[in-house]
Amino acid sequence: MSVFRIEGGHSLHGELHPQGAKNEALQVLCAVLLTPEPVEIENVPEIRDVQKLIELLQDLGVKTERMAKGHYRFIADQVDLEYLYTEDFRKKGAALRGSIMIVGPLLARFGKGYIPSPGGDKIGRRRLDTHFEGFMNLGARFEYLPEEKFYRVSGKPLTGSTMLLDEASVTGTANIVMAAVMAQGETVIYNAACEPYVQQLCLMLNRMGANISGIGSNLLRVQGVEYLGGTQHRCLPDMIEIGSFIGMAAITQSDITIRNCRVDMLGPIPRIFGRLGIRMEIKGDDIHVPAQDHYEIESFIDGSILTVSDAIWPGFTPDLISIALVTATQARGTVLIHQKMFESRLFFVDNLIDMGAQIILCDPHRATVIGLDRKTRLRGIQMSSPDIRAGVALLIAAMSAKGVSTIRNIEQIDRGYEQIEARLNPLGARIERIS
Repeated sequence: MSVFRIEGGHSLHGELHPQGAKNEALQVLCAVLLTPEPVEIENVPEIRDVQKLIELLQDLGVKTERMAKGHYRFIADQVDLEYLYTEDFRKKGAALRGSIMIVGPLLARFGKGYIPSPGGDKIGRRRLDTHFEGFMNLGARFEYLPEEKFYRVSGKPLTGSTMLLDEASVTGTANIVMAAVMAQGETVIYNAACEPYVQQLCLMLNRMGANISGIGSNLLRVQGVEYLGGTQHRCLPDMIEIGSFIGMAAITQSDITIRNCRVDMLGPIPRIFGRLGIRMEIKGDDIHVPAQDHYEIESFIDGSILTVSDAIWPGFTPDLISIALVTATQARGTVLIHQKMFESRLFFVDNLIDMGAQIILCDPHRATVIGLDRKTRLRGIQMSSPDIRAGVALLIAAMSAKGVSTIRNIEQIDRGYEQIEARLNPLGARIERIS
């Protein structure tokens, strides 16, 4: 187990290049199971969760070649379905939530898909009903073994159908689309997620020979095809990391330029951080955040306190709620942070309160942040990272704090952020990884 030791109070200056999008990578990597032909994927973030999924694909018999940093070639021409019955698969599949998305491609191509109850962040209930109800709508048989916590679906050929998803689940939409692309007939999916990750997956599948329309909307139509071929794909820059860097620059009074952000795919992220008072200069696909002595939270038109809440896309992504909250602790003004989707995601604010932040945790979903306006700096403490996004929020808080902080359980941060200290230290951060 490793620990971060952070000496706070240092401003950063320079350029940052965001990694590839983690959430997109987990989807498109699973899609390689749909074809026996070569698939090349670039800008893959080399982080813990992605590496675990690549190892799982290799165990399934997928030939994998690392062409260069973040550039991989996959050939799934000899998939070993017997591996699904092994104890090794049970352990590795359960250790990674993204593993759920191998089920759709396996079901589409081979007529069966198994997965143990997957892991992931402990941020509240994250049910899988949407995935399996979608598969059953396509004609698959579903079985759950509660004692073993194992899910099984089987059925071939699948048949297209019209369905209304009970929630606009990103991974659920991706999984169902990957199953539907080789089903017989047309599949119509209402209340589909339309995040950039899902758009990228659908565009990739279409290049492989699929027939998906409605991309970017909440209504997808999938005309089933008999065969998918190989393709090349490049992952978007990670919008969660971009938002994290914007918040980090503001709270640490840093002058940062974030390069190659694909601003056209960031949705409301720049606007929401702008409402927290953060100045940004967007030049093409680059975002420059200048050093600011103060940043002031806006109010609503009638003067009432601003509310920042998460929502399904194109709303503000829940993965950046933690970053917005910690950024607001040194702003001028007050904001209500409303985390609607997960009931445990705000519990990390106890650490920020111990650091001196003025936060009222109203209930598991809402926190009121009274900005300190830099009149009182946060103070360094010892803490532990509960999940990926809260872990980075605590890291950002520690970078702005007076004194030294330590963060345990940083393996959570490594799951979503590639070599974060090696990228920030050259710009002026003081982050030390200690075994």
